[in-house]
Amino acid sequence: MSDKGSSSRGNKIHKRRRTATDLSGANKGRRLQELLEELVATSEPGAQLPSERELASRHGVARMTVRGAIDRLVRDGLVHRVQGQGTYVSEPRIAQSASLTSFSEDMAARGMVPSSIVLAQEVVPAVPAVALPLEVSEGEPIVRIERIRQGDGDPIALERTHLPARRFAGLDKVALNERSLYEVLHDEYGCELGTSEQRIAAVALNDAEAHLLHADTDTPALRIERVTRDTAGSPVEFVRSVYRGDRFELHTEQHRSSTAVPDHGATMPSRSAQGGGP
Repeated sequence: MSDKGSSSRGNKIHKRRRTATDLSGANKGRRLQELLEELVATSEPGAQLPSERELASRHGVARMTVRGAIDRLVRDGLVHRVQGQGTYVSEPRIAQSASLTSFSEDMAARGMVPSSIVLAQEVVPAVPAVALPLEVSEGEPIVRIERIRQGDGDPIALERTHLPARRFAGLDKVALNERSLYEVLHDEYGCELGTSEQRIAAVALNDAEAHLLHADTDTPALRIERVTRDTAGSPVEFVRSVYRGDRFELHTEQHRSSTAVPDHGATMPSRSAQGGGP
């Protein structure tokens, strides 16, 4: 639940003067879903939905049907519940850029103010799981940076970044609360980024992650592992991030390599979106 959403709880959706809609027939659950999605789409973030009892009475359906429709909206990240108070329209999701851009650039492109809360910034020995993607020896010094990434002060992601210390000496002392790491790498170390590869999985926030991201435990989230390389092909960073599923989505483009019909069992290449970095 975002702080912005919390501050808008008094902003209840205005009730239009109209007669109740009786959603009779076998498809009344689907039709109710469509009506609620339309209601959410035309409402401001933080606006409160009518109660389950009111919606059931207005549309002539069972409360269980209403609850199922709202559950779907919650799973889709369109609304969120506040215990004992009601259901509220969520902030819109932030789409990850299809190019290799920083988190700060993605926020600025959407008219949001990026910022970070730095939880850790230190030089530590590389463990095997980090040494391998960075192509360094186990135990070699690396810079480890752990941050809560925010848009307009709202926590969106928990990010752990690892970089080779021999290449970025002193990076553990650079203030990153209001500054893009990619900007620092370019301006102070002359590092030109080239490509990134990502692995993405759907997960649920654990207790610690949920606490830091101001969300409920088991809230759907995206776990992203990324290796970013410079224009010469050398690894620059290895990042593990957890993004709130209700505030973030991925954009990808897929292209067929030719117009020919592939053989049975053949797999076609795809190009995943790159971006959302430090």
